[in-house]
Amino acid sequence: MAPLIPGHTSTRNTAENSPLSIFSHQVATTTTTFQTTALEKAVFERINRYRAARRLPRLTLNARITQQARIHSRNMARGEVPFSHQGFEQRVNAIPLRYKSAAENVAFNRGYDDPANEAVIGWIDSPGHLKNIKGNYNMTGIGVATNAQGEVYLTQIFLRTR
Repeated sequence: MAPLIPGHTSTRNTAENSPLSIFSHQVATTTTTFQTTALEKAVFERINRYRAARRLPRLTLNARITQQARIHSRNMARGEVPFSHQGFEQRVNAIPLRYKSAAENVAFNRGYDDPANEAVIGWIDSPGHLKNIKGNYNMTGIGVATNAQGEVYLTQIFLRTR
């Protein structure tokens, strides 16, 4: 198994149909297929609801940022890169926008009825990810990919444009 992101805990186990998440010990129902664009929208809406409840400005969804987030999630789902932030600088530099700062959250889960909510809850419960969610960013892109094992990989990139 590829090394996980430092500071994260995993509930990964060897039972093929057991729910798992990089963030949670919850029990969930196994599901294997999701509409990934609906999951991207769900993450976007949940993150903006969280920000609005704390009087933070809404993030604007950007197609170019989303493209890079989708590529990263797809590559992780295919096993082409480990579940990690590997290549983050290259992803951000591939986005044709001038920016001041950037950050990224990634999540992985399997077996949850609502993998988008599972990811957002995990990010909110993680100080480093929460810092990104609450950060001084104005644009975001979200990419979700699944694989034949029913694993769901989520990437959210945050940018503060100039």
